[in-house]
Amino acid sequence: MSLTRKLTLLVTSTVFFITVIAAGWGYYVSGHQMEELFDAELAQSTRIVQGLIQHLSGTQSIEQLSRTLSRTLQIPESAYRGDEEEDEILPGGAGHKYERKLAFEVWSPDNQPILDTLRASETGGLEPGFAWQEVTGYRWRTFTLKDPLTGFWIRAAQREDVREELSQEIALGNVLPFLIALPLLALAVVGSIQLGFRPLRKLEKPVRNMAPENIHPLDDRQAPREVAGLVHAVNGLLRRLHQALERERRFSADAAHELRTPLTALRLNLERQAELHPGEFENLTAAVDRMVHLVEQLLLLNRVDAGVDFRPEPRNLAELVEQSIADVAPLALKKQIEPELDNQCVLAMVRCHSALINTMMRSLLANAIQYSAPGTRIATTMYEEAGGFTVNICDQGPGIPPEDRERALSRFTRLDQRQGAGAGLGLAIARRIAELHGGQLTLADRKDGQPGLCVSIWLPAQSSSQLRPA
Repeated sequence: MSLTRKLTLLVTSTVFFITVIAAGWGYYVSGHQMEELFDAELAQSTRIVQGLIQHLSGTQSIEQLSRTLSRTLQIPESAYRGDEEEDEILPGGAGHKYERKLAFEVWSPDNQPILDTLRASETGGLEPGFAWQEVTGYRWRTFTLKDPLTGFWIRAAQREDVREELSQEIALGNVLPFLIALPLLALAVVGSIQLGFRPLRKLEKPVRNMAPENIHPLDDRQAPREVAGLVHAVNGLLRRLHQALERERRFSADAAHELRTPLTALRLNLERQAELHPGEFENLTAAVDRMVHLVEQLLLLNRVDAGVDFRPEPRNLAELVEQSIADVAPLALKKQIEPELDNQCVLAMVRCHSALINTMMRSLLANAIQYSAPGTRIATTMYEEAGGFTVNICDQGPGIPPEDRERALSRFTRLDQRQGAGAGLGLAIARRIAELHGGQLTLADRKDGQPGLCVSIWLPAQSSSQLRPA
C-alpha cells in the first residue's frame, strides 16, 4: 500500500470517528440541555399561575377565580380543530400548535378542582415537584407546587412527544452541520495529502527517467525538510554510482583500445606467415579475428553506454536500412543468400544517430546471414506501427527457443543453437541502440511457420513538433 493511500485512510478514518463521536456527544448534550430548559420553563409557568392566583384570590370568589383562570389559561376550542399536520401558527392567530401541549390544573385549598385544561380524570396525587403522568394516551411531564399563602395546588404539564420533538430538532440542528461537513472534510484531507506529497513526486520523476549514462544529483532545494536527509543520501549514492560507472567505462575503453593495436600487429604477422605457409595458420587467424571483433564490439558498447556523440537528427529510416543491406551484400553473396527489402512506408522519418542505426542494422543482418544456410533468403520488412516504424529481419536459420530469447539479448551470451564466431554482444548492442533511441528490440518466430528467427526493431516516428525549425 502506498504511503499516500495509507495516510489518506488513516487521517480520514480518524477524522470520521472523531467527528461521529463529537456529533453523538453533541446530540446527547443538546437533548439533555433542552430537557433542563423545558423543566425550567414548566416550573416558571407554574409560578406565573401561582402569582396570578395570589393576586386574584383576595378579590374573587372561588367561582369567579375559576372563570378568570379558564378565560386566561384555557386554549380556545377553535384551536383544537385540524390535525397534527397543520401549520405551526393556529388559524386566526389563535396561538401556536405547541400551546395545546401545555396544560394547567388548579385545586382549591380543600382540594376542589377549579381549573383542568389537562382534562385528567385523576389527579395522580398532589405531591410537589416534577413527575410523569399518563393522560389520554400521552405521557405528560408535570410540575406541582402548593402556594403557601393561599393553599392552592397548581400543576403545569407538558406532553412528552412535544418535548422530544423539539429536543431532537434542536439537537439535529447542532449535529447536522458536522455530518454535512464530514465528506467535505474528507475531500479536503485527501487533497491536502496529495498536495503535501507533490514535492516527493517531483523528486520521483528525475530518478525514474535517469539513464545510466546520465546520472546526476537530485535537486534538493524543493525537498521537504523531513526527506532532505534522504535526498542527500541518495545524491551521495548517485555520485558514487556515477564514479563507479565512469571507472568501469574508462577501464573497458582503455583495455579495448590497448588490445586493438597488438591484435592488429598480430593479425598482420599471421597474414605474412600464412602467405609463407599456406593452410597452417587458418585456425589461429580465425581466433585473432574473433578477438579483434570482440574488441571492436567492446569499444562500440562502451560508446553506446556512455552516449558519446549521441546527437539525433531527422533521417529517413528506409534509407538507412537500404544502406545497411548494401553494406552486408558482399557477405551475403559469399553464402549465396539473397537479402530482400519490403518497404511499406511512404516516408519513415525518425530522429536518430545515423551511424548507430546503421551499425545496429548491419549487425542484425550479419547475424542473420551468419546463422542462415547457403542459398536461403533473408526478408526485411518495414512498415508503420503504433506511432513509429517497425523493421523485421527474418532469417531461415535455427531460430531461438522462446524461453532463451531474453537470455540471448544479454551481454556475452552465446546459445548452443547459434554457434558462430560472435562474442555474444551483437544482440545486446542492438537492443541498447534501440533503447537509446526510445525504441524496442524483440525476438519472435517467423509468421509463416518456417524455421528461423525474426528480429523486430521499433523506433518512434518523428513528431510534427520536431519537424518545425528551431
